[in-house]
Amino acid sequence: MKLPLQRTLRIVVVNTVPESGTGGQAQQALDAQARRNAALRIGLLESGYDIVASLPADIFLPERIAQIQPDMIIIDSESDARDVLEHIVIATRDEPRPIVLFTDDQTPSSVDAAIAAGVSAYIVAGLHAERVKPVLDVAMARFRREQKLLDELTDTRRQLADRKLIERAKGVLMAKNRLSEEQAYQKLRSMAMNKNLRLADVAQRVLDIEDLL
Repeated sequence: MKLPLQRTLRIVVVNTVPESGTGGQAQQALDAQARRNAALRIGLLESGYDIVASLPADIFLPERIAQIQPDMIIIDSESDARDVLEHIVIATRDEPRPIVLFTDDQTPSSVDAAIAAGVSAYIVAGLHAERVKPVLDVAMARFRREQKLLDELTDTRRQLADRKLIERAKGVLMAKNRLSEEQAYQKLRSMAMNKNLRLADVAQRVLDIEDLL
């Protein structure tokens, strides 16, 4: 996913539901969640970010994210966020996005689950308005670096696969036409230029024809 370099980031905030309690405990949980939401919203607005939606962490979350197409996802979870992370994994599987998780949960298993889900920044007890921007800046930088590394890895794998195709196609041409390795390569290259195709694509066609015969 190509991230915008100049326009304001479009952010979706995902809110988890506080654990249910009884009487005063339930109200305290709701009040604490409200304070967290307010701090997060203030920090985002003061930093000039565009909050395009605030979504509940339910089964419809992947569909809503696909419709909105945000640049970043922020999860506000007081406790264990593994359920919402499962939805986020589905939502970002084909189009990766930076994910920032603000939580009070610092158990190792929760941290491991967040990293496995692709969270760019896992912030424990750090949901303060003044900290939001630097946290998001770091998360964005880390995400871009990881995407660059993944792109480079993908390119390397593709180049290796292309090289194997070309070597196999050269072998076919050498055997069928009694050509040297250099002559076979030049024949592939000439075919690619004449048809305006990549060398690997021509090599694949040679192999496909050989399989048919």
